[in-house]
Amino acid sequence: MSEKNSSTNTSVRFVEIEEDFDGQRIDNFLRTELKGVPKSLIYRILRKGELRVNKKRVKPEYRLQGGDLVRIPPIRVAERDEAPKPSGNLQRALEDSVLYEDKDLIVVNKPSGLAVHGGSGVSLGLIEAFRQIRPECRFLELVHRLDRDTSGCIMIAKKRSALKFMHEALQKSRITKIYNALVDGSWSERKKRIDAPLRKNELKSGERVVRVQADGKASLTEYKVLRRIGRVATLVEARPITGRTHQIRVHCQFAGHAIIGDDKYGLDETNRHMKEVGIKRLFLHAAELRIPLPSGGRMVIKAPLDKQLLGAMDALDKQLKMIG
Repeated sequence: MSEKNSSTNTSVRFVEIEEDFDGQRIDNFLRTELKGVPKSLIYRILRKGELRVNKKRVKPEYRLQGGDLVRIPPIRVAERDEAPKPSGNLQRALEDSVLYEDKDLIVVNKPSGLAVHGGSGVSLGLIEAFRQIRPECRFLELVHRLDRDTSGCIMIAKKRSALKFMHEALQKSRITKIYNALVDGSWSERKKRIDAPLRKNELKSGERVVRVQADGKASLTEYKVLRRIGRVATLVEARPITGRTHQIRVHCQFAGHAIIGDDKYGLDETNRHMKEVGIKRLFLHAAELRIPLPSGGRMVIKAPLDKQLLGAMDALDKQLKMIG
């Protein structure tokens, strides 16, 4: 490999482990510390004993402790293409979208159309953008995910301990997520729960879809009517009690009221009509989070609905009243 196409860490590095990384596996720590280094190379230097913790060889499953001294050997890797930078407009939009921030967490009102992370043809996602916007933060990781076209509240952990705390809170159902969705038709007041098992499927085309199936995973969503627009559409509040992929979208479809703007589970004819009144995206918004804070206490964080969506609902309402 020529010097031009490679970069070399020519000297041994010593890293003292901070308390925040206490309990993390050494292989996972190295994958973050040595970004761009292939996993195979990380496991090779561990296997050969070139990497030492407190002057001793360790296995990949070794869990770090605060104060450990990690010796990282010289490593040569192919240079990576420089990560794409968020545009000035995106940087300003994301800074303006911060709903809450403390020493542990950032909560962002994610815009629709922005993927939460890069990959699968997406070069720059929310988390990559924030890592560049906040270079002073050594650790930034998504606590959970939102579909690319879903807008609203999403949490980013600024410390590994905060990430662990929030994951445990999710597992113990101590976090409440509340969504707003505009659905097709008139949702019945009596339809308060959709309890239907969900299973991921792959079509012959390679597209992945989620369907209600008896052998799927137990899935429960609670619903409440917020606003009616004639009998054409209903704004509902959706609270996913479980956290399955595309859960709210598929449960709405299963109930006979697909989310407007949903190009995967929705109705093409309805979506075409709604585009005419200004609803040109999936009308699903993570409106509220009720969370425990790593520093203590609880917090309710709300993300306002996009003005364009509010205006489109009013335009649809007005249109129906003129017809009626």
